[in-house]
Amino acid sequence: MTPSKQQKPVLNPEDMNAAFAEACNSGSLDNLLALYEPDAVLIQPNGNPLRGTEQIRIELENLLRQKGRMESRNVYCIRFEDIALLRGHFVLHAEGPDGSPIRMEARTSEIVRRQPDGSWRYIVDHPFGGEQA
Repeated sequence: MTPSKQQKPVLNPEDMNAAFAEACNSGSLDNLLALYEPDAVLIQPNGNPLRGTEQIRIELENLLRQKGRMESRNVYCIRFEDIALLRGHFVLHAEGPDGSPIRMEARTSEIVRRQPDGSWRYIVDHPFGGEQA
């Protein structure tokens, strides 16, 4: 499978969290999938790993169904050659099926890799991986 084309490539790994929020807020599944390598891993809230953009697509479709507004920022970025370890913080505001407000907040852990074109994509995305046990 070939990777999705990014609308606006992420040229600095510390910009990944903001790029994810922007893609989420756009409502475009293609924009979100463009942030992942084809064989990337996404960890679901229950700890189950999803591998590859076909599996990740389902989880991201569920996220977009909430029609929420996300804010996300980078907490830190540790680079090593063409790989970077990130920690982010996000807040998602949405509406429940009954119209009641929903607020989801978490600290993330991600690993991203520089692509041949200089952009960065997720190889591991753990949206709740920065939470304290």
